[in-house]
Amino acid sequence: MRTEGSRDSLINLLLPVALIIGLVLLLSLNMEGGGETAEATTLEIWLKVIVGYLAVGTEFAAAVVIGTAVIRSIAAYLRLLFSRSKQHFDATEGVRLQLGRVLVLGLEFTVASDILRTAVAPTRQDILNLGAIVFLRTLLNYFLEREIQQGEQHRLSERSTLESVR
Repeated sequence: MRTEGSRDSLINLLLPVALIIGLVLLLSLNMEGGGETAEATTLEIWLKVIVGYLAVGTEFAAAVVIGTAVIRSIAAYLRLLFSRSKQHFDATEGVRLQLGRVLVLGLEFTVASDILRTAVAPTRQDILNLGAIVFLRTLLNYFLEREIQQGEQHRLSERSTLESVR
């Protein structure tokens, strides 16, 4: 039973990695002779400007989401620190899990921004950079979500243990 769970977690880790690497390789092989020297049309220039503004807006949204979450988490932690609660550790874990959930959302916004920046007339280097960035952020996102799930399962098991004692 234990080996099956570790095999599933290994598959859950390797599948996104393999998909991203395969996509990057496929796109880099199908690029037309480099594409770096092709002249940009007026439409491409306008699209790059519009998409650039959209990407900046998406990055701004990510910064607002993450910044707001950090401020809320600090405030919640300070309230918890100065309260006389006996469940300090459990509540601290809750603050950490809530911040982790919002960080995952912020990472999704940053990945969307990177995809937008590469959407109009990408070069081979743009695609490889995007693949590397998305790969790293996807791994970070995966491990954050896994830690959040483990923390929630731990909290639920502690809560059920406390209820069974009462």
